[in-house]
Amino acid sequence: MRQQRGSVILIVLWTSVVLTVLVTVMAGKVQLSARTALHNQQAVHDTAAVAQAMHFAEMELMLEQMRPPLDDVPATDDLGQVRQSGYRFNGQPLSLHYPASENMVVRIFDHAGKINLNRLEDRSMLLLLQHWLGPDADPRRVDELLAAWRDWRDLDGLASLNGADTDYYEALEVPYTPRNFPELESVEDLRLIRGFDELFKDVNLEAAFTVHGSTETVNLNLATREAMRLLPGLNEALIEQILAYRATRDFQNRNDVGAIVPLENFVQLSNWIGNLTSSYFSVYAYPQAAAARPQDSVTADAQGAEQLRADAEQEAYMEILQIRNLGFRPTVHQVSPHARLPDTSAPSSLGE
Repeated sequence: MRQQRGSVILIVLWTSVVLTVLVTVMAGKVQLSARTALHNQQAVHDTAAVAQAMHFAEMELMLEQMRPPLDDVPATDDLGQVRQSGYRFNGQPLSLHYPASENMVVRIFDHAGKINLNRLEDRSMLLLLQHWLGPDADPRRVDELLAAWRDWRDLDGLASLNGADTDYYEALEVPYTPRNFPELESVEDLRLIRGFDELFKDVNLEAAFTVHGSTETVNLNLATREAMRLLPGLNEALIEQILAYRATRDFQNRNDVGAIVPLENFVQLSNWIGNLTSSYFSVYAYPQAAAARPQDSVTADAQGAEQLRADAEQEAYMEILQIRNLGFRPTVHQVSPHARLPDTSAPSSLGE
């Protein structure tokens, strides 16, 4: 009798254990399904919000082409000088005329703030290579990079002295055909040229370069950090000063630049800079991370600086748009759902 009771108790205990395990597993599956549904719902919401933000950003660019309303009061700096509204397309988070969804960040980069590869002469590429590689660069390496650049863009398939052309690229483990045309199709083409992938392995090429438009110079009011790091005459300290200056004022002319950049550096920089704008824009839209959302107690200026720091090195949905005229929607030249954002961190003097 006792043996039977012991067996019953044992069976009951094992049944309880099995039921507990089954309930735990089922609860875990239900919880996982709930989380999946929540994440899917959030993804759908974010996708719709990004699409809406992109439409509103398009409208922002088109509004910029229109004459301002008669009662519009232009923004001025502390000296009373009118600030160019188009210079806000330098990557700063924007407050659009048609506001995007709450916590949705929109940034627009005018391509006049990038180095145009298709307008870059061989001499300019040489200076850029020398600057990027530094004063201790091996002259032979510089010569090989420049020769490969020339061969990629010339019209024949023959390699020049120290260069690389059809025979070299077609003999690679994964062969391909060189461009052999003066204009690149995209900035990523640069990585296909012998030696350039290693040279720019840590560079966000989309942020530094463009292949769109006809501008030959870089507008410092619009320039990305990545582009300025490649410009002869600039270093990290000067770049931070430029970014801090343009946060409150516009560079009206070369004298304004000369007030920041020492003469020796300005001589190297002078031919690279101008005051043109472009009709091509990279538009980024993404939901701001919850941890990066400024609190109500933070002042407006601190919010801006905090957002600039928090948003650095994030991915975003990106489109490259061209504004042709007001009668048509912008032309989309490139779409990237997971584009790498340019460096949007605040100038060091603002972030301290």
